[in-house]
Amino acid sequence: MSHAQQPSINEQQPSIEPNVNRQLKAAVPDPEVVVSASRRQFSSSYKRQIVAEAEQCSDNGQIGALLRREGLYSSHLSRWRQAQERGELEAAAGPKRGRPTDAQAAENARLKRENERLQQALAQAQLVIDIQKKVSQLLGLQLTTTDEPK
Repeated sequence: MSHAQQPSINEQQPSIEPNVNRQLKAAVPDPEVVVSASRRQFSSSYKRQIVAEAEQCSDNGQIGALLRREGLYSSHLSRWRQAQERGELEAAAGPKRGRPTDAQAAENARLKRENERLQQALAQAQLVIDIQKKVSQLLGLQLTTTDEPK
């Protein structure tokens, strides 16, 4: 090959240009760096803004363009619309996470705990009464009941 046909040294190697910090860009990502994904969080004011913009859309494809522009999914918009109908977007903290609490189920659980506690107290009281009866029989004392009229 002649000198004109040989590729230059710059053409044989991939171009490596310094970035903003004047460091060379790596062609291959560093395998030691672990990137962990994090869930996106949206403020309630942003959600209200997007829902309002979506309501203003009248032509075909405008909502899709809005979602693409903002990097959102249609499920985001539908959940935010439902939350707005329920009045949850107006709250500063937003909806509570986890399973929704059922007031009746919570009351039933409280009553079951109270019933169990009272049954334990009753069993203990009956045990004390039985012991008192046995002691009175051993000592020859006669017990009077309070249910009889005097």
